[in-house]
Amino acid sequence: MIIRVKVNGRLYESDVEPRTLLAYYLREELKLTGTHIGCDTTSCGACTVLLDGKAVKSCTVLAVQANGREVLTVESLDQDGQLHPLQSAFWEEHALQCGYCTPGMLMASYALLQENPMPTEAEIREGLSGNICRCTGYVNIVKAVQSAARTMADKTREALGEVAASGTATD
Repeated sequence: MIIRVKVNGRLYESDVEPRTLLAYYLREELKLTGTHIGCDTTSCGACTVLLDGKAVKSCTVLAVQANGREVLTVESLDQDGQLHPLQSAFWEEHALQCGYCTPGMLMASYALLQENPMPTEAEIREGLSGNICRCTGYVNIVKAVQSAARTMADKTREALGEVAASGTATD
């Protein structure tokens, strides 16, 4: 079956078997190996991507279900060689050890912050509840999401201040 899907801003057209899972399509067909496969049962969250802006476990979504839709993977986070604030915060707060769960944690966190730019600790824990980390104990992951939220809010305030200072803001 021919599918057309936008992945990380780029349109792909591929001939896929109808039973191909999105995780395998991303990894094997598109060579986007940041999406990890840990369980094939939605238990671990290592394969989390955004499908039309919503976090999904790509190990249980068929590639054909992404036809005509937009997918964001962990590879989409860095821009022009600069780490996304979430990636920087995970590094700075020591929110990773083996790194296997990290792409899924980053994408679930990204989806959470798109929906709720300043989540509480409880909201972060709830937002990440579908992702398992066997190494860190989650404390530093929560701290990293909080740190990234502050950084992203500061950048937004700075950008708004620059617009106002440049005189391009309208009344």
